[in-house]
Amino acid sequence: MLEDKPSLYAIDFGTSNSLLCGVSARQVDEPLALDPHAADPSVFRSILFYSETRDWYFGAEALERYVAEGMRGRFLRSLKRFLPMPSFEETRIGSKNVALEELIGVFLREMRRRANEHYGADVKRALFGRPARFSDSDENDTLAEERLAEAAGFAGFEEVHFCPEPIAAAYDFRSRLTEPKVVLVADFGGGTSDYTVARLTPGESQVEVLAVGGVSVAGDAFDGSIMRHKVSRHFGADVKYKVPFGSNVLSMPKPLMESLCSPAETCLLAQRDIMTFLRDIKSGSLGKDDKQHIDQLLCLVEDSLGFQIFEVIEQSKRALSDQDSTQFVFDYPGIDIAEPIARQEFQSFSAPQVDKILGSLDATLAQSGLGAQGIDLVCCTGGTARVSALAEGIQARFGAEKLVRLRSLHSVIQGLGERARSLA
Repeated sequence: MLEDKPSLYAIDFGTSNSLLCGVSARQVDEPLALDPHAADPSVFRSILFYSETRDWYFGAEALERYVAEGMRGRFLRSLKRFLPMPSFEETRIGSKNVALEELIGVFLREMRRRANEHYGADVKRALFGRPARFSDSDENDTLAEERLAEAAGFAGFEEVHFCPEPIAAAYDFRSRLTEPKVVLVADFGGGTSDYTVARLTPGESQVEVLAVGGVSVAGDAFDGSIMRHKVSRHFGADVKYKVPFGSNVLSMPKPLMESLCSPAETCLLAQRDIMTFLRDIKSGSLGKDDKQHIDQLLCLVEDSLGFQIFEVIEQSKRALSDQDSTQFVFDYPGIDIAEPIARQEFQSFSAPQVDKILGSLDATLAQSGLGAQGIDLVCCTGGTARVSALAEGIQARFGAEKLVRLRSLHSVIQGLGERARSLA
């Protein structure tokens, strides 16, 4: 517990989860219990629900209310993924269009409100974590940080700073060292995979950063690959159809299926023109199971089941980290799917994602001028680090003896807190 009131907040706003801690010049608090509805109250899930009664709900309560109200209203997740996308400017909430910056600002404002209430303070300064790279494009990377700063302003923060998340994790890990080490910190989250090569010296106030890198491919991309290769056919990916009075046999448009394969974009299928188009496809479908598959897709979209189905997909992904196979099962009125998934086939169809993540790692090592041999310790954080092919690729580069697991959800926020003390 802080002895002084905080002068700023350290905030880890994540694709899947968000955390906050208060910081004073003398002390860094433990991650704050922002969400009393969560199994771990310090982990505030980055989800929002706007009900038909025009009320906002957040975190675990957002999911509870969403289910309790019959999955009517707007359920929003993975908003961080949209920050580097110039094409995503706003979405419909209730009776008006709301900008992405305002949507994220609504969530950050709630984090700030709960923290202010806990500390009895009005904190208007913050240090935010950010990926090493929001996007491979420099222009879109800059856009993403500017948008996050604008969202923080909407939330009531008047002074905003940023720190790359893998550098923050390095600050946290340094507290465990008893002698200087060259460390690679790898942060595998939901939206990005980030790296920092740093020379860490116990007792020093700063971290000597030798290289920073990353790529916007991580957990959501692996979930999307399972949807694309094993589940999407149950939602019409292989449908063939004809338009009225047409003779050409057409296939389900790929952009629609790509939206289905993105945890963040599934909700976009609920647009009226898309729903009308899907019903037209159903009426002209040719295969014996095509109408059933389109019906399942319509049910998925109309009942806003994107969150639930990707939760089951994520469970399957986790199971494949420890098992040779698993069974994906999704049972809901109007949807009945049972699909076996073998680890070997998951590794095969997710190989492009693994290659991109490991390719970015190799580029970061080259930038450091050290190579794998010059790294003393490799610290991995984030749930995606458990994907077997990714773990094997890292071990092959460094050897098992160099690998260390960080606290998967708390290492970044604790490091941000330590970094923020210099600003307090």
